[in-house]
Amino acid sequence: MSIRRLPETLVNRIAAGEVVERPASALKELVENAIDAGANRIDIALENGGIGRIEVADNGSGMTCADMMLAIERHATSKLPDDAIDNIATLGFRGEALPSIASVSRFTLESRVAAGAGRGGADGWRLVIDNGARAEEGPAALPPGTRVVVEALFAKVPARRKFLRSERSEYAACLDIVKRLAMARPDIAFALHHDGKAKLQLQGGQDRPQRVAALTQAGFAENSIVVDVAREGMALGGVAGLPTFNRGIADHQYLFVNGRPVKDRLLVGALRGAYADLLARDRHPVVALFLDIDPGLVDVNVHPVKTEVRFREPGVVRGLIVGGLRRALDEAGFRSVQRPAAGALGAWRQEPMAPQPSRPGFFTQPAGFGEAAVMDRRTEFAQHSDQPSPLGRAEVASEPVPVARDHPLGVARGQVAKTYIVAEAEDGLVIVDQHAAHERLVLERMRRGVEGQGVASQGLLLPDVVELDEAACDRLEARAEELAAFGLEIERFGASAMLVRATPAMLGQVDCARLLTDLGDELGAYDEALSLKERIDLVAATMACHGSVRAGRVLSVAEMNALLREMEVTPHSGQCNHGRPTWVKMGLGDVEKLFGRK
Repeated sequence: MSIRRLPETLVNRIAAGEVVERPASALKELVENAIDAGANRIDIALENGGIGRIEVADNGSGMTCADMMLAIERHATSKLPDDAIDNIATLGFRGEALPSIASVSRFTLESRVAAGAGRGGADGWRLVIDNGARAEEGPAALPPGTRVVVEALFAKVPARRKFLRSERSEYAACLDIVKRLAMARPDIAFALHHDGKAKLQLQGGQDRPQRVAALTQAGFAENSIVVDVAREGMALGGVAGLPTFNRGIADHQYLFVNGRPVKDRLLVGALRGAYADLLARDRHPVVALFLDIDPGLVDVNVHPVKTEVRFREPGVVRGLIVGGLRRALDEAGFRSVQRPAAGALGAWRQEPMAPQPSRPGFFTQPAGFGEAAVMDRRTEFAQHSDQPSPLGRAEVASEPVPVARDHPLGVARGQVAKTYIVAEAEDGLVIVDQHAAHERLVLERMRRGVEGQGVASQGLLLPDVVELDEAACDRLEARAEELAAFGLEIERFGASAMLVRATPAMLGQVDCARLLTDLGDELGAYDEALSLKERIDLVAATMACHGSVRAGRVLSVAEMNALLREMEVTPHSGQCNHGRPTWVKMGLGDVEKLFGRK
């Protein structure tokens, strides 16, 4: 069989398979072109999720008739004035998008150069391409700028059309693309309409925090921290959500390199490393991070869709992200998301009131009230204070309410269900999960100990023999030296048993069998996929859980207050080792609403 040269229309359709996967892909290329053209306003209109019609209009520099003819040819671009493809400062540069889109749709391009721009006449021009074939052209009336219309995408390519998802799914992908591009350029005004309805209206001239707040979910601005760090000619800025402000999917991670939205594995991995011991493994942080780097140190020409990048020094980039985020999260201290569930508050409001006993008279004081009755009840309480309550009870706290700026978590007032500490602050009611809070405190102590002189160990009078399966023993034996840094001294004792000689002193009395069983399981599940530091954090988190104050233990007021004070000075104490909040706060205003005072 002889070799033949493929026709231009077929070449464009093949290229379109890489560049234009769905309506959102075409929309991304068109909006990027508008941004590169210097527009300060971009209007977008979609029909049927972008499957039926995509329209992008901008007030950028515009194109002359000759420019438009070149724009629909492959590898023709105005964005590379020279051959320096390793130093790209624009979003587009390959010259493939427009001819690829025009080869699989009815494509209309209208443009006009502003009068006095020094690039020919100021008359607009219109060019129509129908699935790769030029259909019509002629003058067009439009303001300075460019308008592109893409209709019937993949209508004549049924093999591609049948793989499109529902209109709702395609619209969601288009909306996500617009949000990411708009977040990267807060100086540009964006408007998005879908099926004639306004979906997005963003003013230009905003700063990054304003634009991020406008495009992310409600509450992100209040439950996030600012990231601003520079190192070795690179700068990382943006906002990162508190660990307790997390999501079940990673779709709410907005990552940018030199203003370009990317989905890079290195950046995602660095993000996961920064939140490693702050989130459960099936939860994901919400972030909007902007990395500014010398264009010569990053390659954006990895894939035609330009969402993947390659760094010349990936280790430095990862260190900048992990270190910058860690520093910012450390400065957040004990902050935690404060959003009590509406259902819980509603249940309080809807609690049925017990029927009131009949009263002898409107002005008659009921029996059991008055100063004498109160004294009798105090005496009765004192006589029975040592008896357990069904909810659990600690001794009564009588200290004055502290000043909020000195003790934000307030002073302990009691204990509920032997699990939750109730504290009174100057501006509300604080409820603390004692096990979750102490678990985080123990973890931070262990981490500090490992970074310093090591964790003190407590030798066992009689070594404890723990029987495990052989594979778990192999994993523990291989990590025995690392575990010794945490104060856990173990050694192999036959084929399927481990001998425990010492445990971390800060954990107190430990169930060695449960601890080694959990450590063996955790190392078996994640050991190969984690770095050394991540394995160390994993071990510390597992051991901290075993050494924490358990739910069901009655604490004294002194113990409760000591726990609150340590939380206030310990980084990350707002969430446990699994990403759940350790404390919640109900403001006095909310309490008053529960009782109908507001």
